[in-house]
Amino acid sequence: MKHLKPGTMAIVLSMILQTLSANDKPRARDLGVPFDGTPGKMNAITDVEGVKVGHSTIIKGKGKLKVGKGPVRTGVTAVLPRGDNSYLDPVFAGWYSLNGNGEMTGTTWVEESGFLEGPVMITNTHSVGIVRDAVISWRVNQGGGDASGYWWSLPVVAETYDGFLNDINGFHVKEKHAHQALSRASTGPVEEGGVGGGTGMICHSFKGGIGTSSRVIEVAGETYTLGALVQANYGAREDLTVSGVPVGKEITDLQRVRNRNSQDGDGSIIVIVATDAPLVAHQCKRLARRIPLGIARVGTVAHNGSGDIFIAFSTANPGAAYAKGTVSVNMVPNGKMNPLFKATVQATEEAIINALVAAEDMVGVNGNTVYALPHDRLRAVLKKYNRLSE
Repeated sequence: MKHLKPGTMAIVLSMILQTLSANDKPRARDLGVPFDGTPGKMNAITDVEGVKVGHSTIIKGKGKLKVGKGPVRTGVTAVLPRGDNSYLDPVFAGWYSLNGNGEMTGTTWVEESGFLEGPVMITNTHSVGIVRDAVISWRVNQGGGDASGYWWSLPVVAETYDGFLNDINGFHVKEKHAHQALSRASTGPVEEGGVGGGTGMICHSFKGGIGTSSRVIEVAGETYTLGALVQANYGAREDLTVSGVPVGKEITDLQRVRNRNSQDGDGSIIVIVATDAPLVAHQCKRLARRIPLGIARVGTVAHNGSGDIFIAFSTANPGAAYAKGTVSVNMVPNGKMNPLFKATVQATEEAIINALVAAEDMVGVNGNTVYALPHDRLRAVLKKYNRLSE
């Protein structure tokens, strides 16, 4: 270890702690929540080979809101499609917006080119700019005009609003936090709940945040993996549904404690879907269009104030983006995509429930409080409806 470069030890320790934390938290299946489909080894987006996820979490201060001082409940999450080679080897991608009261930068180029170049970042609404700039500086620090031959970047950065718990106008996310999320990214288990960009998020009036899940599927005689990662910050309590059970109508207390005006229902959700199945750009967009079906299973009507924005990518066909001549690519025929559609819906649904299960009570600005979904009461409701999987 003594030969590690300066700062490397801290990154290694952070990754170890992230993995331990991810393994310590129960997940929806551990509580007996039944789901359809076969998950991958980690039941995470990182089951797709090469995909890395990292978080930078900022929690400090308590009490009355003092803009610029705190309390702070925010962070950044990074998803790297090909790990450290994400800029050198773009992936086929497509994006879709169910309701556009939100932001995901860089998507016009994704739409035009059919490729995602670099990571997908998620943070709070008022930190999109600094995170976008930080991704560019991160790339420049890696060598600027790299092997791709590009000297410019149009990073993909998405957001959801955490101002109920966080001093969002204090601009506490800095360049270093985006760099931390990128440098901490790993292929192992993904920490869920109130971490990274999901730190201050609320879902169906319970504490929300980051969640992930995966599915192993067979398509045209070949086995592939598809994974989803969500930053869940949306939905009204009354709409919350778990495995077909109206949990939100059964657990009507534990409403968030507010010490300032705030609307129920409005919020946002960002979903990232990754697969190793060979898909081209329009097929990735077809996956992104199925994501709302998974969210609908948990319960949403896409409220006016909700930014529901999604992106899907395929890690197959390496080298296609920057080939020097005509390139041949593999693709699943459109007529064989149904298993991928089903996996997208299933993984999205489970990822949201995993975010709710992993989240913990949080007190933020002005004493505003959001409670976690109680595990024992969730199990009791599922048992009442004969949906508990033992």
